[in-house]
Amino acid sequence: MIPFSLVFEPGVALYEQVVYAAKKAVISGQMQPGDAFPSVRELSKALKINPNTAHKVIMQLVSEGLIEVHPGRGTLVAERGPCTAAERGKLLKTELEQLVVEAKKLGLGLDEVHEALDQHWRRLDGNKTGRKL
Repeated sequence: MIPFSLVFEPGVALYEQVVYAAKKAVISGQMQPGDAFPSVRELSKALKINPNTAHKVIMQLVSEGLIEVHPGRGTLVAERGPCTAAERGKLLKTELEQLVVEAKKLGLGLDEVHEALDQHWRRLDGNKTGRKL
């Protein structure tokens, strides 16, 4: 079982998608320091990807300090300080770029996008706190 969600998107390198999903799980706190991370074999089998791709994913996450490989104990989420706003913001880069492109295609201005974002934000906050908007 993979401890993060992944939806494969055509046109985006599989390796990049898996790295992104794993980073998001670690940075968002879905995976905590010390949690087990899938081995190359487990990752390859669960996602039906080439073991070389799975190995590349793990090595990328190790090089970024997100996971650590401990012989005899396995692969674990690394102990690290709190995630910065910049790290969390980088996770949204792709989605924000897609939003901007779609808004421009529709001829929306920045003020209209801000207003739409504000409305959705308030709606979701309302659902969280039980308020009805």
